[in-house]
Amino acid sequence: VQLQASGGGLVQAGGSLRLSCAASRGTWSFNTLAWYRQAPGKQRELVASINSRGYINYADSVKGRFTISRGAARDTGYLQMNSLKAEDTAVYYCNGDGCGSSWCTNDLWGQGTLVTVSS
Repeated sequence: VQLQASGGGLVQAGGSLRLSCAASRGTWSFNTLAWYRQAPGKQRELVASINSRGYINYADSVKGRFTISRGAARDTGYLQMNSLKAEDTAVYYCNGDGCGSSWCTNDLWGQGTLVTVSS
């Protein structure tokens, strides 16, 4: 099973996008969820994370603009991105620990979804 990220696209500066992350098949429940991004020529960086107890952490660059969440059933993860800036342009990846119906796994990654913010 893999995680599938979706919701990326082209948006003007100041606009909003909502990214989603879900398992490619079967049942899945997130214990932890994180969103990373990698801009061209830069290293991958942590954008936001939420642990099994609901503790949330944001990179300073997105505080007040981005919101990480999980669905009520914890089967889908989200990243709501508001007030987007050109410097938010990157490929966004979801990552998580969680369990299917009869198994658990750590450090599962999605394939990435491209967010392009035009200035």
